[in-house]
Amino acid sequence: MAVELDVFVGNTTIMDEEVYQLWLDGYTVNDAVKVRMEGGVLEECDASADVLLSDTMDQYRTFQMCERLLHSPSKLANQLLFQIPPHRQAVLIERYYAFDDTFVREVLGKKLSKGTKKDLDDISAKTSVTLKSCRRQFDNFKRVFKVVEELKGPLVENIRQHFLLSDKLARDYAAIVFFANNRFETGKRKLQYLTFQDFAFCAGLLISNWTVGAVDNMVEDMDVDLDKEFLQELKELKILITDKDLLDQHKSLVCTALRGKTKTFNEMEANFKNLSRGLVNIAAKLTNTKDVRDFFIDLVEKFIEPCRSDRWTAADMKLYLTHYTNSAHILDTFKHQVVWDRYMGVIKSCIFKMYHD
Repeated sequence: MAVELDVFVGNTTIMDEEVYQLWLDGYTVNDAVKVRMEGGVLEECDASADVLLSDTMDQYRTFQMCERLLHSPSKLANQLLFQIPPHRQAVLIERYYAFDDTFVREVLGKKLSKGTKKDLDDISAKTSVTLKSCRRQFDNFKRVFKVVEELKGPLVENIRQHFLLSDKLARDYAAIVFFANNRFETGKRKLQYLTFQDFAFCAGLLISNWTVGAVDNMVEDMDVDLDKEFLQELKELKILITDKDLLDQHKSLVCTALRGKTKTFNEMEANFKNLSRGLVNIAAKLTNTKDVRDFFIDLVEKFIEPCRSDRWTAADMKLYLTHYTNSAHILDTFKHQVVWDRYMGVIKSCIFKMYHD
């Protein structure tokens, strides 16, 4: 006897964004079910606990199968196994590569190697980010680093194109790659008050102004390596502190411009030479790899801390650094204005960002 059947097949992959976040955050299936129950999903959908468990397991399986595609996001758009609309693909990718600021703060500037990966247990305990999530985030940093390491062209753009990330997230990853490559020290106690976003802002400035790519945007490793020629030229700035007449003239110009404009004028005048030596010595030492690593600690110790102990406000800081930078242009015998501006443009903005409680 012939039987007629009407069959309908749909293959759009159903993905619950809340469950996806729980999976990304490293929750087990059972813990994810608890969170969903506490959120009232059973009442909402009029479903049993068994159905919820089954649905969560099914979603987790889908995410695990998708994960290898998320490692190379362009593959997600070109595969036929999962029918995922483009806007949903973008959400999956962006969330997969998102990270916790508390976690990245712990690994920033460290080598993205097995040695650091061994420390993830401790970092997980310290930051309350699950170990599974720590591993995903760390592996993402490492993966992005490896891919862009081989590419020519602007770092942010390369990350954006290869991993299909938003501009903001691509810039954050560029900062992570840049810090890992140059091994900047960020873990010292004196730097603990600085957030990842403080460092990311400074990384953006360094990439745009002090790398080889700031001069020529199609050279090898352009946005990751500092411009060695520029670092060599920075040594010329030492004349500002070794030539006594130039140092006195610079001080006189700055103090004349500041007099009567700030309550901390006396401290600024008394400390001018020490502060100037601090900033110029940081510049002159950047040809040494160790001093590049200590760049942020030097800024804090040699400039930010002395100003903080003299109770400068943020407005005082802006006023001082603006006149300090501009006055160098009026010095008769100082001939290194272009290098000075390239250096101080970054230093000023970094200090403004870093000068907070």
